[in-house]
Amino acid sequence: MSRKTIIEKSLTKYGAIIITESIDDALDIANLFAPEHLELMVKNPKKVLDKVRNAGSVFLGSFTPEALGDYLAGTNHILPTAGTARFSSPLGVYDFYKRMSVLSFSQEAFEKLNRQTAHFAQMEGLDAHANSVLVRSK
Repeated sequence: MSRKTIIEKSLTKYGAIIITESIDDALDIANLFAPEHLELMVKNPKKVLDKVRNAGSVFLGSFTPEALGDYLAGTNHILPTAGTARFSSPLGVYDFYKRMSVLSFSQEAFEKLNRQTAHFAQMEGLDAHANSVLVRSK
C-alpha cells in the first residue's frame, strides 16, 4: 500500500477488533460508533438495514465496497465523520435548500404557554424576551 505508514499508525492508534455474540450486538455498537462508512457484509444485508440508525453511508453486501459509493455509484463523498452521524447526515440537496420556520398561535394557545415561555426567557437572562410575552398576557 502506498500509504502503509499512515495506515499502520491509524490502526495502531485507533484500530480495534470487536467480537460480538450476535449481529444485533454488532449493530448496537455500530450505532454508538456512528461510522462514516458501514459495510454490511452479511447474508441478507437488507434484513438488518432497518436496525442501522447512525451511519453516514451504508454499503450492502460483499459486492458493494465503500469505493463504489465514494467514487462512482454514491450520491457524494461528503459524509459525517468522527461519530457525527449520530446527529448529522451526508451532504444532500437539503443542504442547499433555504428553509424557514413559521409560527402562529391563537390567543388561547398563547395563554397556555405564556408563563412558561417568560420563565425560560428569564432563566436565560433575556428580560426583553420575557417582557415581550408578559406585555401580551392577560
